[in-house]
Amino acid sequence: MQLSPEHQMFRDSLRRFIEREINPHVDDWEAKKCFPGRQLFPKLGELGALGPSYPEEYGGGGGDYWYNYIMSEEFGGAAALGPAMGILVHTDMATPALAEFGSHELKQEFLVPAIAGEKISAIAVSEPDAGSDVAALRTVATSDGDDYVIQGAKMWITNGTQADFVVVLARTTPGDTHRGMSLLVVPTDTPGFKVSRTIEKMGNHSSDTGALTFDHVRIPKRWRIGEEGQGFVLQMKQFQKERLVGVGMALGGMDRCLKITVEYLRHRSIFGKPILNNQYIQFRLAELRTEIEMLRQMAYHCTRSVVAGVDCTLEVSMAKLKAGRLCREVADTCLQFHGGMGYAEEYPLARYFRDARLMSIGGGADEIMLGVIAKLEGYPLPS
Repeated sequence: MQLSPEHQMFRDSLRRFIEREINPHVDDWEAKKCFPGRQLFPKLGELGALGPSYPEEYGGGGGDYWYNYIMSEEFGGAAALGPAMGILVHTDMATPALAEFGSHELKQEFLVPAIAGEKISAIAVSEPDAGSDVAALRTVATSDGDDYVIQGAKMWITNGTQADFVVVLARTTPGDTHRGMSLLVVPTDTPGFKVSRTIEKMGNHSSDTGALTFDHVRIPKRWRIGEEGQGFVLQMKQFQKERLVGVGMALGGMDRCLKITVEYLRHRSIFGKPILNNQYIQFRLAELRTEIEMLRQMAYHCTRSVVAGVDCTLEVSMAKLKAGRLCREVADTCLQFHGGMGYAEEYPLARYFRDARLMSIGGGADEIMLGVIAKLEGYPLPS
């Protein structure tokens, strides 16, 4: 990809920000099991990193989607993937439908402060019994005059414990299919909303994950995004971008992991020679670098398609599948090459090994990606 000077300036500004505002604090945030969104997001807003492709009318940068993709790679290359997860959920998972389909008034009320970093957002789709199978969700929003009354529970919600508002996918019409769902904006100070618990995870410790309950939460219907009953369609529409930034985040993390490993092997000696002098290790690292760059070119292709308005569900699904599997391979290989140091928590490889594992689960598991690919390729389903 040939970046414009403006794209490159944005990338450089992100790198400086990460080195100044994120990396020095990661160990502390990991120990506290949460990054401080209230302090970090206003700084990101000042940087222009919370809405680079959103309209200038609402405080965005008015740029193309390359800015979002660049952001995903840079934040993915930070010292931990947790902050990247929280930031990218805010920019590319919780607010896209609001930005594209929300009313002007709704955008003024929620999108403007989200872009400025004054409010933190989360997306609430998954439930205790409905994750990859979005059509199986059971949270309901019952019509009551000019209001909806929401009843249900959500699970695995990134930013869930510190969000100011949550975009909730709920059933506004009874049924068991994807029809009749709507996207609703719910401020977290609304009576009846509760963070029922914080979920302890294997990795991504500095990214908070909550289980949420909605106990007769009453909101005005004007907080609905788009038409009633179109929530599932709107949510599926943004999956291309959600999974694409996931791929970018994976690539940024793999770049960092490989760089750390090469430096370690260059200076660590066994039998009187640097480990990097071993031809097998050189060839294995070269192989991984080749795989990473091939995936990057697929991600660039998908980004070009998004900018051009071309559907790339098939290619994004392929890239997401490959990213999840490749970052596990990179993490495992690099940890192995570090020997005992790779297994020690004091060294970054152990953290990356844990953090990277989520890529094959979150945002659509590998098996879901395989199902999408098979369907779009026209493979017959088993009878």
